[in-house]
Amino acid sequence: MTTKLSQELQSEVDKRRTFAIISHPDAGKTTLTEKLLLFGGAIRLAGTVKGRKASKHATSDWMEIEKQRGISVTSSVMQFDYNGHRVNILDTPGHQDFSEDTYRTLTAADSAVMLIDSAKGVELQTKKLFQVCRQRGIPIFTFINKLDREGRNPFDLLEELEQVLGIRSYPMNWPIGSGKQFCGVYDRQKVRLELFQGEDHTNIEVRDVTGYEDPLVEQIAGPYLYERLKEDLELLDVAGDPLDMEKVLAGELTPVFFGSGINNFGVQTFLENFLSMAPKPESHNSSVGTIEPTNEKFSGFIFKIQANMNPAHRDRVAFLRICSGKFERGMSVRHVRAGKDIKLAQPQQFLAQDRDIVDTAYPGDIIGLFDPGIFRIGDSLSQGSEIVYEELPTFSPELFSKVTVKNALKHKQYQKGIDQLTEEGTIQVFTTIGFEDTILGVVGQLQFEVFEHRMKAEYGVDVMLQRQNFQFARWLVGDGIDPSKFRINSQLVKDKKGNYVALFENEYALRTAMEKNPDARFLEVAP
Repeated sequence: MTTKLSQELQSEVDKRRTFAIISHPDAGKTTLTEKLLLFGGAIRLAGTVKGRKASKHATSDWMEIEKQRGISVTSSVMQFDYNGHRVNILDTPGHQDFSEDTYRTLTAADSAVMLIDSAKGVELQTKKLFQVCRQRGIPIFTFINKLDREGRNPFDLLEELEQVLGIRSYPMNWPIGSGKQFCGVYDRQKVRLELFQGEDHTNIEVRDVTGYEDPLVEQIAGPYLYERLKEDLELLDVAGDPLDMEKVLAGELTPVFFGSGINNFGVQTFLENFLSMAPKPESHNSSVGTIEPTNEKFSGFIFKIQANMNPAHRDRVAFLRICSGKFERGMSVRHVRAGKDIKLAQPQQFLAQDRDIVDTAYPGDIIGLFDPGIFRIGDSLSQGSEIVYEELPTFSPELFSKVTVKNALKHKQYQKGIDQLTEEGTIQVFTTIGFEDTILGVVGQLQFEVFEHRMKAEYGVDVMLQRQNFQFARWLVGDGIDPSKFRINSQLVKDKKGNYVALFENEYALRTAMEKNPDARFLEVAP
């Protein structure tokens, strides 16, 4: 028997699309996010990232250091409505130094939009983030950006998707020229032309055609570009992959869209196609089996904690992905790890730094919960039975520094800062065995700079960082681990949970340690 609530849940779940945008730095991700928000009516004026000296900063960048640098360094959440859909965008940092936060954010997304610079193709950071999506088997939609600049041959870009990332592609549209010659795209699905008009695409000029051999196509493209377009499309029709939605939803085939985010060209077409093709919120694995989003009992997990989102209030916000049931403000839920019931009194939804108190929310939505220090990343909250969702992975850092506080009298503030920034995932903290020195591990250099900046700005503590020569960490699992076997180009430390972790200067040191400890397992991700 379907209840009123189950009908309401089904209707709300069907509307929702929750996705993350992944890319390498400078591929135009913040700009694309802004343009999507613009179509959703969520912002009136898109702030491009170029004019960072101006007072108008991109809506998704809110932390002081982001405004100074013109980059996104934390993952923010934005929600808007478009054509009957409720859209949740998880804006992940493209900067390679923030992979850890980004990796975890991908666990809260149902699909990903991969943004690629048409001149640079698949870059290192895109590759890393793609692998995380691939491990989760989530669908990936590709937007090839900056067609208004000189770029690579579209076939080379598609081949690179297959060679470097191992994913087949289906171009939804095809560019007519590029750079100064760029005059638009041919929409393969809707059989029409979208014309490029320079900088303003508030209204895109669209021409319906009977096919790519229509005389109007040649008239608009000119003889040279028309011949190239015709050859390309004939080749795609004969040798290209068909659009197979089963493969798309399994993460094996990516629909590809060409456009120019900064000029607003192709963004609306992309958004409309994406919303019709992308999956709605799916089921999640838990300690009690698979939980469907339409399950009437509320449940969700914390995937991110952010301290000091409003520096004036010294607040901490825990981001919760709702997995099942209906969320209602003021409801009591079970905090499973802590073993107690808590009341969710001030839930918030976000448009970057603008927040609204939310009264109801549904599976797929992301809400911010005021955190007095009770939440950790990976915590499960549920109504009724105690549901524990699969633990979020901790990834191996690649850079390490010993940290000391310059003023010993500030030790208390220092410890508070370290604890909060660790819980946020900004840094990983290791303690040496014997001397109890503190070593920080990060994925990229900028994380150290953000750590220093935030320790001073938010906790009033000056710290000194001393770089260590280690290049990677491995978590050790096994009996009888002997610290004396980690002396040559390596060091044994403990993580915040007390697990043994070995830090290595190079591959040779790792191989040597593995030979000396045949009974231990060396893991790249925390157990």
